[in-house]
This record gives sequence, C-alpha cells and structure tokens, in this order.
Amino acid sequence: MYGDPATIRRILTELGDTWAVVGLSSNERRAAYGVADVLRRYGKRIVPVHPKAETVHGEVGYPSLDAVPFPVDVVDTFVNSDLAGAVADEAVAIGAKAVWFQLGVVDEAAYARTRAAGLAMVMDRCPAIEIPRLA
Repeated sequence: MYGDPATIRRILTELGDTWAVVGLSSNERRAAYGVADVLRRYGKRIVPVHPKAETVHGEVGYPSLDAVPFPVDVVDTFVNSDLAGAVADEAVAIGAKAVWFQLGVVDEAAYARTRAAGLAMVMDRCPAIEIPRLA
C-alpha cells in the first residue's frame, strides 16, 4: 500500500542519487550501515545524518537534515515511527524530492503530508531489497 512498484522504481532510478540516511552511524551492526553500503554500491551518494555527525563509508556526517550544505534528493529514514513524521517534515522543508521510511517505519499522517507537499514517498520498505530487483 505504501510502496507501489512505480513509486519505488521512480525514487530509485529518476529522482536523484544523493540520499540522506537519517539514523546512519558508524555502528556496523545497525541496519542503516548495511543499507547505506548497498546504496553506495548501486551508485548513490549517501549522506549520514545522525546527532553524532560521524563520517560513515567515507562520507562526512551531519547532525540534521538542515545542516547538510548541499541538495539532498531522497531522505531515507531509520528512526522509530514516532519520530519519522518530523523527519518527513524536515525533508519537505529542505526541498528533497522523496522520502523513504524503512521496514517497520509507518506514519500515515506523515505520508499524507509528504505526498500533499508533492514528494514521492515509500513506507515500510527497504531500498537495499528493492534496488537489486530493478536490474
């Protein structure tokens, strides 16, 4: 319901290659670390966004989306559902083209707001699972 194939394909192939990964840290055991690596291998530039602002996969991190000093195309969200709506609102505010909520992250009100603002959005899906399916 929140990730139709056309929207998934559009986000992964048409809306840009700069992905801010909110919740990405240098902790290799976290899902965000592995997903970001898969995105990199498929040609996406990842931008770590985490309060610690760590460098991850060779990319400088930022403490928030509004601290990123260049345009971000897609905001990939690795936070709890109760925090995800605020991230979606920040994605709209910075001019992102799309928002992606990871597996298990669902906020129907944020989905409605984000889509109403004109952004493409997927919830409860993983780009590391979806992107190999496009090949």
